[in-house]
Amino acid sequence: MRAYEILGIEGMYEKFDLGIEEFAAFSEEAKSNGWTGFSLTMPLKEVAFSSGFSIDPRATKIHSANTLIRTGNSYHALSTDVLAFDRILKNLDFQRVAVIGGGGTARAALGALDGRAEEIDVLLRNTSREAQLSACVEFVSLNFLPMESNLDGYDLLISTTPAGATDAIAQSLRVANGTLIEALYKPWPTNFSARWLELGGNVVHGLDLLVEQALDQIHLMTNISFDFSVMRSTLLSEVISHQKG
Repeated sequence: MRAYEILGIEGMYEKFDLGIEEFAAFSEEAKSNGWTGFSLTMPLKEVAFSSGFSIDPRATKIHSANTLIRTGNSYHALSTDVLAFDRILKNLDFQRVAVIGGGGTARAALGALDGRAEEIDVLLRNTSREAQLSACVEFVSLNFLPMESNLDGYDLLISTTPAGATDAIAQSLRVANGTLIEALYKPWPTNFSARWLELGGNVVHGLDLLVEQALDQIHLMTNISFDFSVMRSTLLSEVISHQKG
């Protein structure tokens, strides 16, 4: 892994393709094999909650954990997704906010927005997710709207949907008055982010979000403090070059 090379340490960072039903046996074996931690992608961001691990309070609140860190003979689950949104949002000014989608990334965004906005519109296809999304916030009011709702007038949009899900929204978009945070990085640009840029808006690339959450994972897994800004720039250059290649 490039980050380990930068830090001058030896380490392994490997990919495992696991289904939910395989996770329990895998995590038990991982304890015996001494793995320091894991990055989790969907659908495993929720399986940690039924695995007997200790859970960070913010991860509990959004019911999503993308990181496991070894503690003794078990693992501690937390969300570096919400930490990444914390840092990205800290540098933005916004009043009208909309979050598109209702999965784990949307819940991480809401967790980070709680206390930073008074009201957030959430665009959903599936109304069954409303209760879980509402549980992510204490200090902000959520308004649930259809996915096809008009997006003119927002100065912060956070899109967390799968590829192609916002194509119809992109076609109807007429105004871009601020920042779009696009969680996707494949394909890039999405039709939505391309349209937002065309209208003069600012876009936070999905790779920015990917690298931002990885900074905390690197720190947690190595227990080494480093300059996030230097590591961020280096890793972004690496992943952008890799994607183009």
